[in-house]
This record gives sequence, structure tokens and C-alpha cells, in this order.
Amino acid sequence: MAHTLHALRQAVAGPFHDVPVGVLEGRVTGLTGLSVSLSGMRDFTGVGDRVSIIGLDGRETEAEIVAFRGDTAIAMPFGALAGIGSGCRAMFRLYDQEQRRRRAGGTLVVSPLWQGRVIDPMGRPVDGKGPLPPGGEPCRLHAPPPEAGLRARLGPRIDLGVRVLNLFTTCREGQRLGLFAGSGVGKSTLMGMLARNTDCDVAVIALVGERGREVREFVEDDLGPEGLAKSVVVVATSDTSPLMRREAAYSAMAVAEYFRDQGKSVLLLMDSVTRFCQALREIGLSSGEPPATRGYPPSVFAELPRLLERAGPGLAGPDGKAGQITAMFSVLVEGDDHNEPVADAVRGILDGHVVLERRIAEAGRYPAVNVLRSLSRTVPGCNSVEENALTQEARTDLATWEDIQDMVRLGAYRAGNDPLTDKAIQVAPVIEGILKQSRQEKATIAASFDALRGALSASRTSR
Repeated sequence: MAHTLHALRQAVAGPFHDVPVGVLEGRVTGLTGLSVSLSGMRDFTGVGDRVSIIGLDGRETEAEIVAFRGDTAIAMPFGALAGIGSGCRAMFRLYDQEQRRRRAGGTLVVSPLWQGRVIDPMGRPVDGKGPLPPGGEPCRLHAPPPEAGLRARLGPRIDLGVRVLNLFTTCREGQRLGLFAGSGVGKSTLMGMLARNTDCDVAVIALVGERGREVREFVEDDLGPEGLAKSVVVVATSDTSPLMRREAAYSAMAVAEYFRDQGKSVLLLMDSVTRFCQALREIGLSSGEPPATRGYPPSVFAELPRLLERAGPGLAGPDGKAGQITAMFSVLVEGDDHNEPVADAVRGILDGHVVLERRIAEAGRYPAVNVLRSLSRTVPGCNSVEENALTQEARTDLATWEDIQDMVRLGAYRAGNDPLTDKAIQVAPVIEGILKQSRQEKATIAASFDALRGALSASRTSR
């Protein structure tokens, strides 16, 4: 036995081969909740390795090792557990060390011809348009972020095509923003507008844990033919396994990195980080981790920055330039609580936040962005002095109007008591009108600032 193990280790440590050097077989020894216990996997497998389990019905199910308990490997299947029982065979393909490093955590073969297609996290088409074009480049699903000291700087200002975002959360190429919203406040519509209108080369959209019936609605109504033509959509619906929902985020990131490494400007939209974290929670609890903050195990908050930090600028070339991933990560705030653990952690990692508010949506103003609670950390450096002055003046007017509007409606405020309040009463409704934008409308940065400039100039002239 010792001689056999030594020979197998020597083969695995041998020269590079693109084919397995052997197959390690184990057995299913138990099933608990969402996880499967496997024997016979020690010495040659680690966390993140993928095994194939042959069910009692002969069906082969791929699974990932998520933990070890003594000599037993704990794996979670990407598909359903139906048909898997105690004693079923499990197979792990052995590769040489170089190939093993390349395959660690799984790979996805990405092709530039994927634009316009809807796929699942395993790279299989789900749009009914036939198989994906052959060819492509294998990309690591769990690649590390680029080295901090070697990354390029953020790129120039990017036109998002949405007036309220261009004005009050102006964004640069490679910036990462969080989109914080409760359910039913127009988040999907806004993401569709961004995919269609943003001035980028490619859009990559991850729908993590989305309702099955809403996938076609998003693709056909919110995204539309124009947005889909330059997009790659990665979908894992809410009925899929937690591993598939987790992989949807990693697959979308791998696709975005592929295009970024070609020097392109990529827009990454992920809906939502909350469902990604819920999938991580299911995986962590099934592998034996203790629950911590609101039931989330500690590994969730360790995994978040590993994913989010992969977005942004790529490695700088000799000229200092690089491809960029401009990212919008939506966070579904539970009960409109913007201080719940996931929202709080994401806000601390990203470069700004956009808050969609139910009160504004109920008043009929879409996109329902709360300007006063939204922030882009790059605004002072990417706008001109005059543009910064305009947005600051507008924020002051909107803040004053928010404080005084109840008194005005009750008739408790008398005009002429305070010049700043008088101005806010006059100009704030005009600014609110500017911020309204229909789903089909596109607003450039220049046109957005022209509209705001005109509204504020008119208020000064009338005083």
C-alpha cells in the first residue's frame, strides 16, 4: 500500500499533462442536510477540489469538497441529492501539479462570442439559442485579485447613461459601487438601464438566486435586445443548489476578468450580493461552521472581499493603462435595514454606495435614488470645480427642502423668513423633476449637468 501511494504521488508530481494521470475512487458514507460524506479521499484532495458522484440511478453529479472531518471529506453537490445514497462511488481525477494549480476551484472556458447569450454558472446555455460557439480560454473561477501594488489607477469618468447617477454619484472606470435597495423599488429596472446605457465595451450580468419567472422578464424587458447584444448574462435561479448560486457570482467575475485582461472596459452588474452571502451561509453551516452574526458564519465575511476586490482595474501595462471592471453590486437590504451585516460589510469594501428608497418610489420618482444618502468616493477628483459646486449646491437645496417640506405643506412656514429655505422651496421640485428618467431614456453626463446648471441658474435669476 505504501509503495502504491508513493508511486501515485510521484505521478501526480510529474511533468505537465493535460489529461488525468489517474482516478482516485472513494465511497459515500453518509448524507446530512445538503452535504455528502466521502471516504477514500485523503492525501490527494483538498478544499475546493471537485469530485464526481455516481448515483444509484447511474447519474453523475459533480460536487465540491468544502471541509474535512478527520479522514472524511465533506462535499456539496452542484445538483440535486436525489439518487445519491450510502455506498455510491465518488471519483476524483488526478492531474500533475501544474495542471492541478490551474484547475484549483474549477475553471470556465470563456469565449468573446458569448456576448448576447444567457448561460448558467457551469458555462451551459439556458437561452434556447443552441450550443455556445466552440473554443475559448480557460479562466480560473477563484482567481486571486490583482496585486495591489501592480494594479493600474482608475480610468477616466464613465458615462452611466442615468441622470441621477451621472450627477450625484459620478463614476470612474474601474470603480465599484454598491446598489442598496429593498424589494420592489426598481432595482432590476435600474440595472437594465445601466447595462443598455453605460459607455462600456462589454456588460457582464450575474443574476444570483433570481426568481425563475423573472429571468426572461429581465432579459427581454429590462435589458432588451440592445443591452443583450453587448452582454453576457450568468443565471442561477433560487431553486438551484447553494453551490450553483455561489458559482454564478464567481463565473460572472471570471467572464469579466477575461474581457478586462483583453484591455476592454467592462461593466459588471451583480444582483445580488445578499443572495451570494446566503448561499455561502448555507454552505458554511452544512460543513459544520458555527453561526455568528445573524446566522452568518465567519467565512462569509472572509469570502466577500476576495470576490469584490477582483473587480476594478487590471494589471498596469508598460504605459500604465489596463482594462477596467466597473462594477455595481446590488445589496437586498432586509426590511429596508441598511445596517444589517451584509450591507454594512459591503459598504466598507466598495468605493461608494447608491441607495434606492421605498418612499421615493412610492412618490413615483424613478430611479428612486436617495441623493442625500448616496455617495461616490471619486467625485471630487473626476468632476470639474464648477460641476462639484453645482452638485454641492443642489445637495444643499435638497437637504433644506427635506427638512422644511412638512412645515411648508402644513402652512407653518412664511416666505421671506429665510433666503436659503425660500430658494430650496423653489428649486428642489425642479431638481426632482430633472432626476426623473424613463426606462427607455438615455442621459449623457454633459446633458445631465446642463439640465442641473439651467435649473440652478433659473432660481438665481428669479430671486
